[in-house]
Amino acid sequence: MKALVILAAVAALCVPAAALADTPPPTATDIAAQSCKLQLAQLGATFKTTYGNYGKCVSKSMQAARADVQNAAKTCKAERADATFAAGHDGKTFGQVYGSATSKGNGAGANAYGKCVSAKAKASLQQQAQAIVTAAKQCKANWAADKAAFAAKYGSKASAFGACVSQSTKSS
Repeated sequence: MKALVILAAVAALCVPAAALADTPPPTATDIAAQSCKLQLAQLGATFKTTYGNYGKCVSKSMQAARADVQNAAKTCKAERADATFAAGHDGKTFGQVYGSATSKGNGAGANAYGKCVSAKAKASLQQQAQAIVTAAKQCKANWAADKAAFAAKYGSKASAFGACVSQSTKSS
């Protein structure tokens, strides 16, 4: 019994401090997958026309997702370092605004950075996903209204619909 207690104590000491600290920010893969799930839910059958399959959506979304995470991380680092942060947030600290009390007993601020990055990256993701959904719906309407004009502008290959969506999101 004594050996089990000692073994448990040693095992507890082996848990890295990082695991008990800040919630890690989301990965670009997490953000891209969330974007594709959101688009799939809103587009239905048009999702397949736009991307072909879920994996292609995630692949195409990765560059934007990487940028979302990087930009969110920069913004959150700046907010965390800002000595006047509380003045612009009803007197609350960075940890109080973004953290949660469920941070494995480490206080509300222990997971604030990860939660900040996650919230900001997800907000950007939702804007981008909505722009894609809007463009896909417009492309579908344009294709249905005049297939010949659509083919003349975007081509007649399977990738034409995706080209329309891509061009429409870049111009908006």
